[in-house]
Amino acid sequence: MKRRFATASTLLALVLGFGTLPAAATPSGTSPASTTTALAAPDISVTAVRAHLDELSAAASRNGGNRRSTSQGYRDSVAYVKGRLQAAGYTVTEQPCTSGCTSGAGPNLIAEWPRGDANSVYMFGAHLDGVSAGPGMNDNGSGSAALLENALTLARENPDMRNRVRFAWWTDEEQGLNGSYFYARTLSSTERAKIKAYYNFDMVASLNGGYFINHITSAAATPMKAYWDSLGLQPEENTEGAGRSDDYSFERYGIPTSGYAMGASARKTSAQAAKWGGTSGSAYDPCYHRACDTLANINATGLDRAADGIAYTLWQQAVGTGGGGGTCDPAGAVGNGGFESGTAPWTGTTAVIAAHTGRTAHGGTRFAWLGGNGSTSTESLSQTVTVPADCTRASLVFWLQIETAESGSRAYDTFTVRVNGSTVATWSNVHAGGGWVQRSADLSAYAGQTVTVTFTATEDYSLQTGFLLDDVSLQSA
Repeated sequence: MKRRFATASTLLALVLGFGTLPAAATPSGTSPASTTTALAAPDISVTAVRAHLDELSAAASRNGGNRRSTSQGYRDSVAYVKGRLQAAGYTVTEQPCTSGCTSGAGPNLIAEWPRGDANSVYMFGAHLDGVSAGPGMNDNGSGSAALLENALTLARENPDMRNRVRFAWWTDEEQGLNGSYFYARTLSSTERAKIKAYYNFDMVASLNGGYFINHITSAAATPMKAYWDSLGLQPEENTEGAGRSDDYSFERYGIPTSGYAMGASARKTSAQAAKWGGTSGSAYDPCYHRACDTLANINATGLDRAADGIAYTLWQQAVGTGGGGGTCDPAGAVGNGGFESGTAPWTGTTAVIAAHTGRTAHGGTRFAWLGGNGSTSTESLSQTVTVPADCTRASLVFWLQIETAESGSRAYDTFTVRVNGSTVATWSNVHAGGGWVQRSADLSAYAGQTVTVTFTATEDYSLQTGFLLDDVSLQSA
C-alpha cells in the first residue's frame, strides 16, 4: 500500500479489508476450511499461497533485496506469476504503462478466465510491486500471492461460470497507484461498463492486523463480509486505507469496489485487540515499508482467511449454480469414453489405451495412460464430439489420476484439454496425488457445433508424470 498523500475531503472512504488473528483467538467451533466448504467455495491452501510468497521473496533476494516497480526484482515477480498462470491455461497479457508511471516501471499483468458472460466482469486485483526498503512480503506479496492461488484454483476447479472473472497484478502502486490508474483510464467507456465490481487485496497478512473491508455496507462488499461474518470475526470499515490503494483508480470512474486488507502503520485499538487478539497501541504491520517486511512478517491465519474469503466472493459473484440444460441430451456424444471397446473412435497415440498392469481403472478394466515416460514426449488422444444445440450448459467430464516423480510447485509436465486446437483446461504434476479425481472442462460455448476434443500429455526431459484418463462423457451440468 502506498503512503497517504494529501487528498481532497470529497474522496470517498476506501477500506482495505485487513485481517489477522492469533490462533488462540479463533472463534470456537469454526475454521476457514470447514466454513468455506459449507459455503460452497473451495478451500484455498495457505501452504500454496506461502509457496508463492517464497518465490517472490527469492526474486527480491536475487535483486538487491526489493521488488520496486522499476527493478529486476519486480520483473522477476511478473515472470513468476505469468508463468504459473500460463501453465494453468490462462492467456496472460503484460500491459506496459506508457504514461503516468515511474520511468522504467514494469508492466501490469492481466489474466481473464474465458468463461461466463463477457459483458459482466468481476475483477480481482493486487499490486505486485514493493518499496525499495525491503522485499515487500506483506505489502504486497501477501495480496499478490493470495490472488494467484485463487486464479490457479479457479482454473483447476473449472466450474460453470455465470460471469467473467479478470485478475490483475498492478505495477507502480507504491509511487501513486500509477499502474491501476493507467489501466482504468485507458479503458473505453464500454469496457468500463462491463466491470460490475473491482476487488482489491493489499496487505492481507499483517502480524498485528485487524479484519477490515472496503465499503463494508456496499452491495459489492456483501459476499466479503458474509464470509468473515461466518467465522465470527466482526470485520470493520478501514478508514486508514482510504484512497491509498488500487481500488481508488476504479472508484474514480464510478466502478463499485471492495476488498480485504490487514492494516499498515495505524495502531490497533484496545477494543480491536479485545475482539481480534494482538497488541493494542501497536501498528497493524510493525514492518510497514521497512526492510523487515520479510517472510517472517506474515500472519498465516489472516492470510488463510483472506484467501478463502476471496474464493467465496469469486464463487458468489461469478460461478454458476449448476443444473441441466433444458431438453439437452448429451448422452452418447463421446464414443467409447470408458475405453472398454478397443480404441475407436479415438485417434492419436491410441497405444496408450489398455488394461495396464499395476494400475486399476476408474471403471471397468481399461483406461488411457498418457505420459509416464520420464523423457521429452508428447502423447494425445482425440475424437470429434457434437455438442447438442439445446445444451446451453455442457461440460466435458472425465476422471484423471496424476502420478509424478517431480517435486515442488513448478509445472514441468502438463495435461491439456483442447477444443479445435484451443486450450480449455490444464493440469500438471503440481496436481498429482489423491487417486482418481473427477475433472471437467466447459464446452457450453460450442453448443450446436461438432468439435475435435484432444487430451494431450507433455513431459519434459526428466522425471516422469503419468496422466491416467478414464470415463469421459459430455454432461449437461
